[in-house]
Amino acid sequence: MAKVTMRQMLEAGVHFGHQTRFWNPRMAEYIFGDRNKIHIINLEKTLPLFNDALNAISKIASKNGKILFVGTKRAARSAISEEARRCGMPFVNHRWLGGMLTNFNTVRQSIRRLKELESMSTDGSFDRMIKKEALTLTREMDKLEKTLGGIKDMSGLPDAVFVIDTGNEKIAVHEAKVLGIPVIGVVDTNNSPDEVDYVVPGNDDAIRSIKLYIEAVADAIIEGKAASLNIGAAEEQEAGKKKAAPKKKEAPKAEDEAVAEESAVTEESAPAEEK
Repeated sequence: MAKVTMRQMLEAGVHFGHQTRFWNPRMAEYIFGDRNKIHIINLEKTLPLFNDALNAISKIASKNGKILFVGTKRAARSAISEEARRCGMPFVNHRWLGGMLTNFNTVRQSIRRLKELESMSTDGSFDRMIKKEALTLTREMDKLEKTLGGIKDMSGLPDAVFVIDTGNEKIAVHEAKVLGIPVIGVVDTNNSPDEVDYVVPGNDDAIRSIKLYIEAVADAIIEGKAASLNIGAAEEQEAGKKKAAPKKKEAPKAEDEAVAEESAVTEESAPAEEK
């Protein structure tokens, strides 16, 4: 299973929280202390919590579940899109549209419009239009791609949401909570862990820390998918063996039994000897 070590977390600066004056008291249990007015996160609590979250993510992926990656802050955008694509999961790395989950049916209409415009751009429809009209449609397509491109292949609501910076993505977290969708969230010392199902206390600003979280989640998803494929292949192989196995035929009667039966029939049909 995908796991992260204490050394990796230390090297990535996961233990550095926010300035002490910006702290959220609800994060007190995850704080080790402070240094130079910066809170230090207790990695002895973060490490097992993160590995538990990775196990949960891997299980969801092994059942062909969808995990939505969410990280719209500048430091997370690139890693979110790269790693989500690597593991074949939907993502949002620009502005979160209100109702993206709670009003998904309306969002789906916008996704259909995006796919329609993409089809028009590839089949030469834009070339047959006047320049101004084609430019207007191209701008519309680019705008939709920016906000919805990461979820255009998401046919329904996700099975879980993975969030970088729950404070910055509080609307996404709240929508998932309303719908009963599990939330795996990186929570810094200035945010509340209340609506997060799998809390990962850690630095949500440093690029190295963000990459560590996202890469580990993507690896867990890939491992979960691979485990699912291996189980499926084993089941198919077992089913094939059962199908190919010849049916058991009735064992032929023993030669002695056959002779005995023939002898009995002969005695019954023959006349009795005179005394």
